[in-house]
Amino acid sequence: MKGSSHASGFNLLRVAVCVAVVSSLFVNFASGFGQSRNLTTAAPNSTVWSLIWQDEFDGPDGSALDSTKWVMETGGSGWGNNELEYYTNRLLNAHIENGALVIKALQETFTGPDGVTRNFTSARLKTQGKFSLTFGRIEARLKIPFGQGIWPAFWTLGTDINQVGWPTCGEMDIMENIGREPSTVHGTIHGPGYSGANGIGAAYSLSIGQRYADDFHTFAIEWEPNVIRFYVDGLLYNTITPANLTANSSWVFAHPFFILLNVAVGGFWPGNPDASTIFPQTMTVDYVRVYQRSTPSNTTLLLTEDNSNRAIALDSVTQVRDPLPVVGLNNFSQDHRTRLMLLATNFDLRPGDTTAIVSATALDPLGNTHPLSVEYIGRVPQFDWITQVVVRLPDDLTGPSDLLISINGRGSQSNQVLVSIK
Repeated sequence: MKGSSHASGFNLLRVAVCVAVVSSLFVNFASGFGQSRNLTTAAPNSTVWSLIWQDEFDGPDGSALDSTKWVMETGGSGWGNNELEYYTNRLLNAHIENGALVIKALQETFTGPDGVTRNFTSARLKTQGKFSLTFGRIEARLKIPFGQGIWPAFWTLGTDINQVGWPTCGEMDIMENIGREPSTVHGTIHGPGYSGANGIGAAYSLSIGQRYADDFHTFAIEWEPNVIRFYVDGLLYNTITPANLTANSSWVFAHPFFILLNVAVGGFWPGNPDASTIFPQTMTVDYVRVYQRSTPSNTTLLLTEDNSNRAIALDSVTQVRDPLPVVGLNNFSQDHRTRLMLLATNFDLRPGDTTAIVSATALDPLGNTHPLSVEYIGRVPQFDWITQVVVRLPDDLTGPSDLLISINGRGSQSNQVLVSIK
């Protein structure tokens, strides 16, 4: 039942240096580099991320949730969304089965201890008071239900919600689905000035004919200072930074949040169930895992070759090692000057960013510093957690030399990587 426990394909100890020349070629080189070295965005590598909290739901069939990790919220007040279900703490609505959590929405008349009667029941789980975190990767492997009026969600709320209220506390929706759209999920943030229908986010859809209800899928966010990245099955489909906020609104994602899982029935967004909706509806949760970085998340980090501090180079479309010529007749630039494509992580681009936000230097063995011209910055397609910085080698190098290359991105100084010049 359990999904793979591997922790994502990230290795923040690599750097690629591309000896190529025409800017339009850099994208292809970057993609080829990622594929040839099996870079993925599937789930965190232990050298980068450390598992700090998890629930694998491995209890006996029919057993209750681990009460040291989860609280079952109860009530049928509509939850601010005009929902139709009553959330209960019954095993009928949430229990362990076949090594997974089962949240079941039922069509039944139920009256709660508060006297509220509803025609549907379901479960809403939270870690509030049990576990919270500030920054990290939050991931779950789910099989979600479908049908008109069904609304499964995997999300977070700020722990200060009881003091400041919603949406000032902040909300990060890692996965939401409305059942009439079985092939589409949404990742959204809510805060003061961008809440409800005005939340900031994006949708991610499967190929035509595929439904999220037909199989398990992995949903995750990577939440770091001033950036939230949204993933489905390891693919990054949206990145949100403070630059995405509307005018006069504030970023409220630098304090602790707790995790929630629920299946709602009805509400303003999904609408109510109709004659086509089949009950019961079930969301199955294989696991929930939370990671935090074991390397600093706020320092620009150049990627390097495995188990070394050496750079990797691509000459045209062939991966080669340095030493590299400052001038090379076999590359494709009009001036035949060698460019390096440096791949960096923990360096998020924002809308409107230009090469002016980055500087680059080369330090030679004599202690001389050579400024490098930064000619391009951009994202590596399909590997949006990597920023590519293209620099031109210094013209004043006349002989063999080992250079230590580094960049400074928006005030964050990177590590140094070794490039040999011939």
